[in-house]
Amino acid sequence: MVLEPGGELLMTAETIFALASGAGRAGIAIIRISGPGAGPALAAITGGKAGASPEPRRATAVKLSDPETLVAIDDGLALWFPAPDSFTGEDVAELHVHGGPAVIMGALEALGAMPGLRTAEPGEFTRRAFENGKMDLTAAEGLADLVEAETSAQRRQALKQLRGDLGRFYESWRERLLGALAHIEAGIDFSDEDLPGGPGGVEAAAAEEVGKLVGEIAAHLKDNRRGERLRSGLLITIIGPPNAGKSSLLNLLARRDAAIVAETAGTTRDVIEVHLDLGGYPVIVADTAGLRDVGDGGDGGDDVEAEGIRRAKGKAREADLRLAVFDGQTWPETDAHTAGLVDADTLAVINKSDLGPPAPPLEVGGRPALAISALTGDGIETFLAAAAERVAGLMETAPSSVIGPALTRARHREALEECRAALERFLAAADNDKGSGKTPELAAEDLRLAARALGRITGRVDVEDVLDAIFRDFCIGK
Repeated sequence: MVLEPGGELLMTAETIFALASGAGRAGIAIIRISGPGAGPALAAITGGKAGASPEPRRATAVKLSDPETLVAIDDGLALWFPAPDSFTGEDVAELHVHGGPAVIMGALEALGAMPGLRTAEPGEFTRRAFENGKMDLTAAEGLADLVEAETSAQRRQALKQLRGDLGRFYESWRERLLGALAHIEAGIDFSDEDLPGGPGGVEAAAAEEVGKLVGEIAAHLKDNRRGERLRSGLLITIIGPPNAGKSSLLNLLARRDAAIVAETAGTTRDVIEVHLDLGGYPVIVADTAGLRDVGDGGDGGDDVEAEGIRRAKGKAREADLRLAVFDGQTWPETDAHTAGLVDADTLAVINKSDLGPPAPPLEVGGRPALAISALTGDGIETFLAAAAERVAGLMETAPSSVIGPALTRARHREALEECRAALERFLAAADNDKGSGKTPELAAEDLRLAARALGRITGRVDVEDVLDAIFRDFCIGK
């Protein structure tokens, strides 16, 4: 129910409201109202005339008060966005008030007491925007990523997706598929007519277009998962022998005491992770237990440390980039356990350079190494520049054959794989040498399945099963 201009109640769609800005004290807070009751609610809380709304998209100074008790709440601004030219596509009102908890609570309680208004669920404003055609699913996901972005690279990727780069790219593929499907269906429906290209001409044209699409989709998928890496953060694992300074390096990178540092071997028993911004890219740096022999004739240790070492090796295998830390006090002698893990995805560093510069050549396993001191900071700037360069290469660089914007979610990849499989079935059926015997009607169905798979990415078809999963991760008010 919502308030009619005359004050009567009218049964209609629900109107939702929520704090659209961040929680906590701030100079300004924004409360958003969306739905058919947004106008009457705005009039009620600002003491305005029923049915009269402020000038659209223009900030208007208002005095907010509880419509029942007439107790003043705040002096603020009101903005009015009539449907369909609003974020959700519905009538939308925004209240810009002072960001103190008492002011926010007073305004929300006043709105909550109005008939027909309720608090929005997480992501409900954006879901209504999608359902009203204001954005596709990829843009909605881009908005969620933009809200969560912690680095400049994440912000750039999310903004491109919000602006529709990825959605338009997939929709162009879908339109080409529908064109190929139209050719096949024309051959089915008008087999007795003179079609362009003569007998089999439309099928050949469709097969040619589908072949191009299969190649483009395959090239798009060979992206090293750079978009997904950028969303979640690239994993960097610090490995090395006990007391080489791994935890000291982690603390230096985190600029806080994230890990315990002690001279006792085996101090780090489990994997410790910190999230960092490295050169504008999100990374997860994991400190691990020192690599050594324990429990099998080594120099001590226990079952807990052995488990820590097992996890350290597992984390090293998972890592996108490894930081192999060697003890400069024993240089040029290196730990065999750590040296055996140095490869092209490893950046080797020789720590404790403050205790004496390591003698050249600075390399491990034929790969260059950097001298640093996690205690004094010597060589750290050079190390950070090298690490940032490696991260940038993993995040941004993709094989030259990759085409299109970066795909950012596993569901995109799954749908594209499903689309490609359907197209490959179509091509196999179109190849007479394979003798598939598939009828044109079944071949057309393969194209329909491929188009549906693409449509699910943008939300054009059959997406009810994924909507809840997408929007439940949004914050309330967005």
